[in-house]
Amino acid sequence: MLSKIATRERTRTTGTKFSRPPPPPLARGAPLVGVLPSLLANGPVEFIRHHYEKMGSVFTVSLLQQKVTFLVGSEASSHFYKGLDSEISQDEVSQFTIPTFGPGVAFDVDYATRHEQFRFFGDIMKPAKLRTYVDLMVAEVEGYFARWGQSGTVNMKQEFEQLVTLIASRCLLGEEVRDKMFDEVSTLLRELNDGMRLVTILFPRLPIPAHRRRDRARARLGEIFSDIVRSRRGSSGGGGGGGGARHDDMLQCLIDARYKDGRATTETEVAGMLVAALFAGQHTSSSTSTWAGARLLTNPDHLRAAVEEQARLLRRHGGDRVDHAALAAMDTLQRCVKETLRLHPPALMLLRHARRSFVVRGGSGEREYEVPEGHTVASPLLLHNALPRVYRDPGEFDPGRFGAGREEGAGGLAYTAFGGGRHACVGEAFAYMQIKVIWSHLLRNFELQLVSPFPETDWTVVMPGPKGKVMVTYNRRKLT
Repeated sequence: MLSKIATRERTRTTGTKFSRPPPPPLARGAPLVGVLPSLLANGPVEFIRHHYEKMGSVFTVSLLQQKVTFLVGSEASSHFYKGLDSEISQDEVSQFTIPTFGPGVAFDVDYATRHEQFRFFGDIMKPAKLRTYVDLMVAEVEGYFARWGQSGTVNMKQEFEQLVTLIASRCLLGEEVRDKMFDEVSTLLRELNDGMRLVTILFPRLPIPAHRRRDRARARLGEIFSDIVRSRRGSSGGGGGGGGARHDDMLQCLIDARYKDGRATTETEVAGMLVAALFAGQHTSSSTSTWAGARLLTNPDHLRAAVEEQARLLRRHGGDRVDHAALAAMDTLQRCVKETLRLHPPALMLLRHARRSFVVRGGSGEREYEVPEGHTVASPLLLHNALPRVYRDPGEFDPGRFGAGREEGAGGLAYTAFGGGRHACVGEAFAYMQIKVIWSHLLRNFELQLVSPFPETDWTVVMPGPKGKVMVTYNRRKLT
């Protein structure tokens, strides 16, 4: 439909006909002399915000001979999220992830194979399966915080990185992986994230220290996971036969998975899919948990509302143990997490490659533009999720904006913290469950105070998180 629109004649208000809309306005300045110094000096967010405020919802930047067209807002971004892969593709712009995820998976394979691999993950994240993870999450969280004393000071960011890795391994990868998680694998995953920097998008093999650490970490993770896959396949219970224990986790699902042609997954593929799942899930959940804590602990009214909700739910559900029904009823906490993700999305931007030209409208009152074939197309999440025409006081932490009667950003593509359209993240529900289990426990059992400054964002990496330490003091609540 859009390709037809692009070639259809249109009439200006003056009556003059032209064959197609103009291309997006190009940011002024030579690619190296004008754009890069501004980008490096002001940071990516201010760079994008400056050009958006100057040129509108659709604009193009020339960067190292590559044209990058930014689309801001749900109107401009519709085709970005809903277009077919034959028209607007992830493949060309996601090659930089191959050193992190490894061979044989994700963007190292053709679309058909990758689509089947995503199907494997989709089967694992179905609602009925997710319900079985709640007790495991609760047990892991209770065990972890039982090690805290009556009072103390901790780096909340580090604590959540370790805890989320343990939860993911317990729920998805089995006890073999969980036993290796606490120290080595958690550190290796952190080095993978640190190795996916903004410069990585353009130069994924650039011989910098962060990339060398990334490559060593990926090789070691491959060894660990390959050994586990080999052991699981060799055990009598691994495939459900024999007298051994029957495994019912993501690892086993990936081992048992079959492509449409009947081919089984290889050891290398399973290891790579485990790395990809842990890399994406561990960072998103731990970073969001940290940001949620920083936001709640600097907004007493919202913190009080979240604590009171926990007390009400415990009285209603009985006891002090969280189950799936209690999690589903935590509306206040759900809105707090959603608002945290709006302000601190897990990625700076999402990228696509325009395999065909297509037409976009910049927004209310803006004209149409043609995004030419061959352009890289970007959806900057931080701007997309903070437009004043959608969100009142968008820079403020206000979970109530998602409550009944307001419901800002509801419907369409006004909220894209977990992507949207054809490529919405299959792990969104799992991430919310993890974060809510963690903060439900903390709110019920501890009084917390942020003692370090509110964290800045580390914009040097593709998946930005809190920069530096996030120090919190805690005191156990007295039992009543």
